[in-house]
Amino acid sequence: MEDYSKELTLATPPPAKRTTNMTTKSWLVISVFGKSTIEEAGKHSIMRRTGIPARDLRILDPVLSYPSSVLGRERAIVVNLENIKAIITANEMLLLNPRDPSLSPFVRDLQHKLCNLDKSNLGANGNEGTKKSTDDSPTFPSNKGGDTTKVDLPFEFRVLEICLEFVCKNLESEAGTLEQEAYPALDELSVSISTYNLQRVRIIKSRLVALSARVQKVRDELEHLLDDDMDMAEMYLTDKHNNRLAEEPEPKGDTEDDSDEDGGSNRSSSAYVSGQKPKVEELEMLLEAYFAQLEGALSKLSTMREYVDDTEDYINIILDDKQNQLLRVGVVLSTATVLLNIGIVIAGVLGMNIRIPLFDFGVPMQFNMCTGGVIVGILLSFAVAVLTIKQKRLLG
Repeated sequence: MEDYSKELTLATPPPAKRTTNMTTKSWLVISVFGKSTIEEAGKHSIMRRTGIPARDLRILDPVLSYPSSVLGRERAIVVNLENIKAIITANEMLLLNPRDPSLSPFVRDLQHKLCNLDKSNLGANGNEGTKKSTDDSPTFPSNKGGDTTKVDLPFEFRVLEICLEFVCKNLESEAGTLEQEAYPALDELSVSISTYNLQRVRIIKSRLVALSARVQKVRDELEHLLDDDMDMAEMYLTDKHNNRLAEEPEPKGDTEDDSDEDGGSNRSSSAYVSGQKPKVEELEMLLEAYFAQLEGALSKLSTMREYVDDTEDYINIILDDKQNQLLRVGVVLSTATVLLNIGIVIAGVLGMNIRIPLFDFGVPMQFNMCTGGVIVGILLSFAVAVLTIKQKRLLG
């Protein structure tokens, strides 16, 4: 018995390895130069690597349904937009669930743009005529004059811009596809009210409601960031990293006044200490561009929703009119039925085996008088009833 128990204990795997495999997830790590590698990392490893707390890491869990959010932390930016769940640092990006087929276009686009930016930065060396740098680098107003100057965004903002561009493009594409399907279906329903057309419009309306909610979530998150300068200042990871490196050899680094001209050194932590408004013009202009794009998509969906509501009102008016017509026919038929029942009652009374003076006449005369009198009386009563109903406007 002792040997058998020893074999059982040796055959069972240790529980520690199983828990480690359960908590390990696949992350696609993309460097500044666009090179990507897939790494298996656990929760604690990611927390030490990026410096984000556990509650922010739970936002990226695909099992939990958290709203769209972009959070700036001391060393990283947590991005949860649609199916993009990533952590952006000053020198790399960690993308969760990289084997998702819907993320393949995003990964290819991200690698392509990062590689092109790296080649243009290495090959240009001050040459302003390169096409790649012109296409990928935004143009902002200069601080010293009215002319425009090109601003090279740091790595975290370039990646964030690619994420927002991918999400907004997908949402606009879905809105355009839905628009092409919705208007013909609604017009067809207005012409012919059938079960098939009603089912099509019901499916389109459910898709419209779901897509509007998704666009609204992303738009609200961008609006929240634009309303809070401190949250935007926390997202300047490269500046904060450079400040930490500059402060390490010289702890007393309060006499640096040249950073205000560059517009990048006192955007984050120093703004909290001094109480001044941080300089977040670059990120603000970046977010405003995609905020306006989402506003356009939301306006398109709102117009489509109003068209659906107008079509529903039109269908309800048609159905109410049909119902009123049926009610009018019902009133006429009910009046005719009542008068016909009166004739049946008269025929039943005359059909009883009771001797009355009417039976003293001839048989043909009896039948003709009774039948004609009943029919004429029913028709006259029906005409009087219909005229009375029309005078009282009960038939419309």
